[in-house]
Amino acid sequence: MSFCDKVIYQIYPKSFCDSKGTGCGDIKGVISKLDYLQYLGVDFVWLTPIFCSPQKDNGYDVADYYNIEPSYGTMEDVETMIAEADKRGIGVMFDMVFNHTSTSHEWFAKAVAGDKAYQDYYFFRNGDRVGKPPTNWVSKFGGSAWEYEPKVGKHYLHLFDKTQADLNWTNPQVRQEMAAVVNFWRGKGVKGFRFDVVNLISKGAFESDGTDGKRFYTDGPRVHRHLQELNKDSFGQDPDCVTVGEMSSTTIQHCLQYAGAGKNELSMVFSFHHLKVDYKDGNKWALKPFDFVGLKQLLFDWQIWMQEGDAWNALFWNNHDQPRAVSRFGNDEKYGKQSAKMLATVIHCLRGTPYIYQGEEIGMTNACFEGIEKYKDVESHNAYALLKEKGVGEKEILRILGERSRDNARTPMQWDGSKNAGFTAGTPWIEVCKNYKKINVKKSKKDKDSVLEHYRSLIQLRKKHKVIAEGRFVPLLDGHKRVLAYLRVLGDVSVMVVCNFFDTVEVCDMGVDMAGYKVFLSNYKKSVVHRHMALRPYESLVLMKSQDIRE
Repeated sequence: MSFCDKVIYQIYPKSFCDSKGTGCGDIKGVISKLDYLQYLGVDFVWLTPIFCSPQKDNGYDVADYYNIEPSYGTMEDVETMIAEADKRGIGVMFDMVFNHTSTSHEWFAKAVAGDKAYQDYYFFRNGDRVGKPPTNWVSKFGGSAWEYEPKVGKHYLHLFDKTQADLNWTNPQVRQEMAAVVNFWRGKGVKGFRFDVVNLISKGAFESDGTDGKRFYTDGPRVHRHLQELNKDSFGQDPDCVTVGEMSSTTIQHCLQYAGAGKNELSMVFSFHHLKVDYKDGNKWALKPFDFVGLKQLLFDWQIWMQEGDAWNALFWNNHDQPRAVSRFGNDEKYGKQSAKMLATVIHCLRGTPYIYQGEEIGMTNACFEGIEKYKDVESHNAYALLKEKGVGEKEILRILGERSRDNARTPMQWDGSKNAGFTAGTPWIEVCKNYKKINVKKSKKDKDSVLEHYRSLIQLRKKHKVIAEGRFVPLLDGHKRVLAYLRVLGDVSVMVVCNFFDTVEVCDMGVDMAGYKVFLSNYKKSVVHRHMALRPYESLVLMKSQDIRE
């Protein structure tokens, strides 16, 4: 696979770099930081949606797939960004929202105006009785997944916000429209595509049952056929194009098909099961310490099953919808540097393609805002109101938001120690994290022991050693309740990764012959290798046998 040694960097444009002093990031801001991304060593930059949008859901409500949201810049800016990235050996990946459009999209407007052809672009259905929606399906944002449209006299389906109407992929014209969008941006030089909640595009029977309806539209009956057709009609025509699908509540069995070699669907998949191990009773807004044993089992299961099925994982801890991993699974106060490096080591040495979310590479942390007025995310405000109704105290609610809010990932990128962390000359759209003078790119580049330098080393390891890019995954220490360890093996070359997930010294018997293994990368100085090892808090080791090391 041509992408097995690649590393992808995710940019949330609104919070990355503001070139105009408006307080919001833009495309010219991205262009100004391409040298930094080249220095980091990444191969692709994935931008969350920059298309024209009312921004009801941060751009995931697209009103025009062919034009750029003016607050981000112009088509000329995008063309310049693509060309300048290419000069630096970096491909651009666009975020394609194909499950739904904004209700501000021209197609929906024509549907509401009475055009039957465009009504068939969406799911307009009669209620099962007067005033009642067609099914009891629940929106992922809460409430009914159906909204009544009086001008049509029917309900339309929206699995997300009511301003995000689901597209009808059984309509061949819709499928042709989607392929045309991909091909338009391929023509502009875009070399990768991330497909938002793409395993929801095929709906099954429109029925009600005792559940929220997920089983009727998750990994639906025609989803693989639709992706194979999209592949054939667009990105599959370029063997070097890299694609990734965001898979909502999916299964390994389906992902073997979505991202399987020779299946002609996608290059790789995101799954999210490992990021729910700290949800108490499955509730995002109920806190509990993360379940390390469960986390390890999920990571290992996906590694093993995807490997056996010759399918490919997208590897990540962070994105624009998740709190910062170093605050979540590490210790961002006492062991910030060590735990950030440890988490990076786990992901970057696994079988799959690593994704870095902006700021992760310098150890950015949760914001932990001190008042609800500082949060911008609609989900956070909804959660605040819901928890208030349940009688939860203000202090506890803010503690929950401090650990769970999506805004933790959306604070401005911390470039330096100047005002607003060098993100903007204006007033930032959301407050900068208070620790920006301690954690920023400028300071990290001067520190040879920084989290940034550790990320650079991990990226180079993947490019330099085929065993990390292509090797077989072998789990170690399955039963250890505090340490995660595994081997990567390619021919007679092997790499061992050992990581302590806790702030205590952990002793482990590696259970294998350690003769000849030497430390290749560590987050501590003077690490010692033995079969029986005492790992320091959050210690991570990448070990190779001496004869395997290729300088």
